[in-house]
Amino acid sequence: MQLKIMPKKKHLSAGGVPLILFLCQMISALDVPLDPKLLHDLVQPPTITQQSPKDYIIDPRENIVIQCEAKGKPPPSFSWTRNGTHFDIDKDPLVTMKPGSGTLVINIMSEGKAETYEGVYQCTARNERGAAVSNNIVVRPSRSPLWTKERLEPIILRNGQSLVLPCRPPIGLPPAIIFWMDNSFQRLPQSERVSQGLNGDLYFSNVLPEDTREDYICYARFNHTQTIQQKQPISLKVISAKSSKERPPTFLTPEGNESHKEELRGNVLSLECIAEGLPTPIIYWIKEDGTLPANRTFYRNFKKTLQITHVSEADSGNYQCIAKNALGAVHHTISVTVKAAPYWIVAPQNLVLSPGENGTLICRANGNPKPRISWLTNGVPIEIALDDPSRKIDGDTIIFSNVQESSSAVYQCNASNKYGYLLANAFVNVLAEPPRILTSANTLYQVIANRPALLDCAFFGSPMPTIEWFKGTKGSALHEDTYVLHDNGTLEIPVAQKDSTGTYTCVARNKLGMAKNEVHLEIKDPTRIIKQPEYAVVQRGSKVSFECRVKHDHTLIPTILWLKDNGELPNDERFSTDKDHLVVSDVKDDDGGTYTCTANTTLDSASASAVLRVVAPTPTPAPIYDVPNPPFDLELTNQLDKSVQLTWTPGDDNNSPITKFIIEYEDAMHDAGLWRHQAEVSGTQTTAQLKLSPYVNYSFRVMAENGIGRSMPSEASEQYLTKAAEPDQNPMAVEGLGTEPDNLVITWKPLNGFQSNGPGLQYKVSWRQKDGDDEWTSVVVANVSKYIVSGTPTFVPYLIKVQALNDVGFAPEPAAVMGHSGEDLPMVAPGNVRVSVVNSTLAEVHWDPVPPKSVRGHLQGYRIYYWKTQSSSKRNRRHIEKKILTFQGTKTHGMLPGLQPYSHYALNVRVVNGKGEGPASTDRGFHTPEGVPSAPSSLKIVNPTLDSLTLEWDPPSHPNGILTEYILKYQPINSTHELGPLVDLKIPANKTRWTLKNLNFSTRYKFYFYAQTSVGSGSQITEEAITTVDEAGIPPPDVGAGKAMASRQVDIATQGWFIGLMCAVALLILILLIVCFIRRNKGGKYPVKEKEDAHADPEIQPMKEDDGTFGEYRSFESDAEDHKPLKKGSRTPSDRTVKKEDSDDSLVDYGEGVNGQFNEDGSFIGQYSGKKEKEPAEGNESSEAPSPVNAMNSFV
Repeated sequence: MQLKIMPKKKHLSAGGVPLILFLCQMISALDVPLDPKLLHDLVQPPTITQQSPKDYIIDPRENIVIQCEAKGKPPPSFSWTRNGTHFDIDKDPLVTMKPGSGTLVINIMSEGKAETYEGVYQCTARNERGAAVSNNIVVRPSRSPLWTKERLEPIILRNGQSLVLPCRPPIGLPPAIIFWMDNSFQRLPQSERVSQGLNGDLYFSNVLPEDTREDYICYARFNHTQTIQQKQPISLKVISAKSSKERPPTFLTPEGNESHKEELRGNVLSLECIAEGLPTPIIYWIKEDGTLPANRTFYRNFKKTLQITHVSEADSGNYQCIAKNALGAVHHTISVTVKAAPYWIVAPQNLVLSPGENGTLICRANGNPKPRISWLTNGVPIEIALDDPSRKIDGDTIIFSNVQESSSAVYQCNASNKYGYLLANAFVNVLAEPPRILTSANTLYQVIANRPALLDCAFFGSPMPTIEWFKGTKGSALHEDTYVLHDNGTLEIPVAQKDSTGTYTCVARNKLGMAKNEVHLEIKDPTRIIKQPEYAVVQRGSKVSFECRVKHDHTLIPTILWLKDNGELPNDERFSTDKDHLVVSDVKDDDGGTYTCTANTTLDSASASAVLRVVAPTPTPAPIYDVPNPPFDLELTNQLDKSVQLTWTPGDDNNSPITKFIIEYEDAMHDAGLWRHQAEVSGTQTTAQLKLSPYVNYSFRVMAENGIGRSMPSEASEQYLTKAAEPDQNPMAVEGLGTEPDNLVITWKPLNGFQSNGPGLQYKVSWRQKDGDDEWTSVVVANVSKYIVSGTPTFVPYLIKVQALNDVGFAPEPAAVMGHSGEDLPMVAPGNVRVSVVNSTLAEVHWDPVPPKSVRGHLQGYRIYYWKTQSSSKRNRRHIEKKILTFQGTKTHGMLPGLQPYSHYALNVRVVNGKGEGPASTDRGFHTPEGVPSAPSSLKIVNPTLDSLTLEWDPPSHPNGILTEYILKYQPINSTHELGPLVDLKIPANKTRWTLKNLNFSTRYKFYFYAQTSVGSGSQITEEAITTVDEAGIPPPDVGAGKAMASRQVDIATQGWFIGLMCAVALLILILLIVCFIRRNKGGKYPVKEKEDAHADPEIQPMKEDDGTFGEYRSFESDAEDHKPLKKGSRTPSDRTVKKEDSDDSLVDYGEGVNGQFNEDGSFIGQYSGKKEKEPAEGNESSEAPSPVNAMNSFV
């Protein structure tokens, strides 16, 4: 009986529910456990678990063992048939059956012959629930017959003639493996000229004098019996001719212009063409009306054999081999037909039902020719078996309805054609079992806070039980809004908290009963390091202490472990630990490193690290300390090929003992001027034996080092040139990567001159296909770092070697590295593309992976192209460019974020390798649901009157659906910034203008405006405006083009009545001045100016420039700005020039033209603009235009 894992959250009907065994965290099909303590009364039909192969070739020198193993409850009994009749093993003393098994053992080693037991065997395993049968096992002993003795005459040929040496091995079982060798058991060399055919014969396209020999021997190896048979040697003598006449190719095999080949699906198709001719012909292969499959085509035997692996019906057709040399070409066509033994499409699966349920067994196979499907029950053809009213046969399907316990049986499906058969057993087991919970009662689970908790409830029952979880004794059922209920009964708490502690009850129910089990959960505090070890710098010989203080759950006992550089602490008594500290005494230089404190509990762990740096102690003051003087008197002695002795005289140590000497060398031949490290010796030595490399022109120098530092280098020694030798190393970083589908680029890091060991450095580059049996192909190249192999199959693994050589010889044999020929674009598009729309802006895409062989390169991932075809609304139908998302590796699903709500999208998926993208999958369309709209594009308040305001707006730029209505909310604002009652108003969606009436005059209002779809409300846009003042003779202010008043406080300087009053006062003063001026001119000289200068009234003096007329105006505005939020255009520019767009209460807005003059009654005469005017010499020389407020102040 097998476990079936049902999909999560899938609801099952009362009928057709298989018996389910749920075990915690098991994800594959399992058998029902036959535990006698737990399920002692559970029965199961037999299942064949092991059997010998259908074609069973045995070794006649060993006992015959025919396997047949089965399981079931109760344990099955076994019986055998031989050649279709009952095989009574009790009557044959040589035949025994293993205890508790159906495996036969035939003892032929003591007596008897294997041929006696040839035949067709079949095993039957039976118990009270049915009978399962094995395949027909054809038992045949292997045979390795000897070659018939024959007298072979010597063969004498002229140079250039063709030749076929026949092998004709004896027919054995299984067939022998053929190869040609000489008397010394060395394989005969083969080439494009000489090769072995598939039949074992040795073919010579043309013979040469060097082919002369007397020991051409054909060997037949029989692997089953581990024997090799040898044919009589063949003698060949080739007579040299003065000149051999060249000839065009002809085929040695196959004969004629056409032949036929039949192969079975799934096998390896091998086609062979061997030609003779002079010069030696070259073989080419093509497929008529098609191409050879790139990933399954291989050439063997110097391209004389074409092999296609895993052939299918699509590989049928005409294949042509072409033999060509300089004198002509010849063709041969091989017609290939691919047949197929039966293969499964849907194999029957075991079916476990409870009484009254329904089910089906499906047996579906294919082949060429189409296989015949036949059914058996308990090993008997179903046509003659006992009738079962619950069973109905419909071709390749058996339908069961309203099954009862008597319906239990084992069914066999046989699919056969002329090329073979398939036999499958599948049982129907009818059981009625109440629920049983298999998890141990009162299991305690301990989990660290803020981590997932998994509580097991493994269960069993038929029909499948439903599972519920409860917390506490009277708690309600736990639901999936907070918990995850897995199909195997496990309850998952994604983030366990302290309040998750408690007792949980699992309840399993079906129509036959109920079972429950309690488990307990404890939540523990996490382990934390609250005081971490700190970085330390200490002097050698001192002591250092690292602190590591741990906080943990009081019920868990942590263990503290200290590590040094991720390894154990040194076994040294200088290192001591206690609860919270690590102490290192008498610190030494090698104590430096990284020290890690790790706190482990049974549930979690925590760690922290710190670095210890050891420095030298501060030296006591000394008269003079310095680095040593350089050594001198360097001399080379004992000069050998690979070594030399260097001696020197030390310089003064300058009161600090010399600790070591450093020897460096220069290679004047390859790297002149570059000194490299050669060796170091103790400060007490004055000689050193130096190992040398071949072909290097050495010079040496020595430096001394003490506790202070290193000396200057000595003078260089005399030069010494070593002899050349073969390289002792090969290039590093050997790689093979194709840049094109038909090449392999082999690269390496060349040896430098020092490593070459001699002149004439070159490289031998070798390669062959990894999975083939071809010989290595080699080429010698100059001192370069790359070689390109052309004409390779696409993306095939190669073994590569690069060996260094020079004029002396070769470097050691290098190790082979693996590379790949070039990639090509993938061939297949991902299939079964599915789109799940998550929400209005997010969608999830799933697809099936492409076959690995179709990738034709290193799989880099999958790429999704998606684009919006059009918006679902009538707005915004402009084209949007395609977007691309790439998902790395073998991932077969991904999320598409940032989608536009209420839109139609299309997408396709492509596979990506190192070469690029494969073909796109079929475009898949999907639709995003409505979302909330964006804010209206604009909001303007126009045409203010005493009691009304008109609002104009533009619809949202992104409606994200169908607009249902607009919502307008507004409320008055008084002079103390208090908000009045809020009024709601719904406006139809087709409106873009609305007039509010019955408003209060001279009142500021704040408006909140937004659009709605069926999903909800969008973002709002706000604006403010005021109604006009109720005063006669004063024109209402034009708030124009949506310029709302920015302040919540009514600014007196911007009120119509105040401006009118000031204008009237200014007009009266102006008239008075004119009258005085006229009288002065009429009355002769009247020293008014002098008197005015002497008794000037400061209030009527012009404003000083530093008073700033516009600065005054700005400060007037700023009084209101202190109480209102800043809006765009509410601030005065830094150049103190008032512009229309910079001030909401500029008088220009009230005038008629850019100069802002008042009406014809002359109530205000003068320019109000931002332009600089030229003034009379005695006038105000301010460069700024006068402000109306300052003008009025001048006359007050």
